[in-house]
Amino acid sequence: MFGCYLDNKNIYKFLSLMQIMDKIDNEKCPVCFQDTLTLIEDEQDIPHFGNVFIMSMNCSTCGYKLSDVESEQTHEPCKYEFTIENSKDLNVRIVKSAEATIKLPSLRMSVEPGVAADGYVSNIEGVLQRFKKILESERDSAEEPEVRKKAKNLLKKLWKVECGDEPCKIIIEDPSGNSAIISEKAIVTGLKGSKKAKE
Repeated sequence: MFGCYLDNKNIYKFLSLMQIMDKIDNEKCPVCFQDTLTLIEDEQDIPHFGNVFIMSMNCSTCGYKLSDVESEQTHEPCKYEFTIENSKDLNVRIVKSAEATIKLPSLRMSVEPGVAADGYVSNIEGVLQRFKKILESERDSAEEPEVRKKAKNLLKKLWKVECGDEPCKIIIEDPSGNSAIISEKAIVTGLKGSKKAKE
């Protein structure tokens, strides 16, 4: 029914999650103005970071969607740095708010916050997959041959990173403080370069 085996423990966990999640249907969409927008808010406790609220909206008529993550606690503006050294590092948890910038300096790639920027809770592998989708789109649809070639080369480098064959630094900068890389190996500083103790 749910695509997985639900024993008593998992049923309790599933029902608990359903009770926490708030869902509001039939709201007015800010893009198409139809009453087909669904709002969802969920709360998660992220170890070594605290409670976060995950909010999303999705319109079934026009496809508009937006999501964000907000920490229950107040955090200072921060910069997280983490070096991906092996395939186990792909499992490191990431909290990224809509205001955060993510950079992969060795690949000369970054995702800047914007009007339609999303916040999410994922892991490093999930973040790399988002970069991979961007590169695959450029490889398949760019008109200029040099853009397609560059995207193809970056995909090869990204694949080596995913296999653990090539180290890669990931940087998250967040003026709201609502982002984090949850690992003892993460280096945390203030956005202006001052060291910040991990919470």
